[in-house]
Amino acid sequence: MKKKMSLRKKILLNNSKNRNINKILIIFILVFITIVIVFNYINHKISPILLNYAEVETKKIASLIISKAINQEVSESLDVDKLFIISKDDKGEISTIDFDPVIVNKFLLQAINTVQTNLKNLENGNIDEINLGENVLLNYDQENLKKGVFFEMPMGVVFNNVLLANVGPKIPVRFRLIGDIIANIESKVTNYGINNALIEVTIKLVLNERVILPVTSKSITVFVNIPIALKIIQGTVPNYYFNGLNNSSPILKIPME
Repeated sequence: MKKKMSLRKKILLNNSKNRNINKILIIFILVFITIVIVFNYINHKISPILLNYAEVETKKIASLIISKAINQEVSESLDVDKLFIISKDDKGEISTIDFDPVIVNKFLLQAINTVQTNLKNLENGNIDEINLGENVLLNYDQENLKKGVFFEMPMGVVFNNVLLANVGPKIPVRFRLIGDIIANIESKVTNYGINNALIEVTIKLVLNERVILPVTSKSITVFVNIPIALKIIQGTVPNYYFNGLNNSSPILKIPME
């Protein structure tokens, strides 16, 4: 009898252990499924909002660094007067205006290298090597920047509410350069007074980046246009000045000599 009782106890104990193991396994599976569902919800519902916010901030800091870098290169290496090649005819009048390709290519190369170096330093957390002035990154957390995180975004931004904007855990936002930086020079010529032309020279940069969040990432393209030079080209003053006419205006020619 005692042996039978002991066998029954053992069987009951084994059954209870198996039940406990099954319960633990079921709880584990339920928790795992819940986590998967939550992450899927975050990925489909919340991630686009977070990515849009992070994209705006990433473009802002990239544009800031690019502008500072280009302005630094303009002040240090670009001579505006040597940028243009002005050709004149036999009468001394301007016939053509063009860029000096050697100076343009040299400037573009230096500008691209400066922008790329500073963005790479920011990406890797080497903010002490960013040589663009002390106030460039003043509005960002310096300790986070040293970790390669250029800002932390609160989860509360998904509510699109001012009162809840700073609520919730902080999500670190990083970025990574992908591809090359493309730069070119463009000019715009407008009338400026009588027989004068105003030439505006702009450098256009296209930068490809990837915004990186803990659960997702997104490729973005940053377009930056920065004026680098203005020059007034003076032409020959005409002998007569004609200011247009309308129905009630007599036709007059006013000698300028």
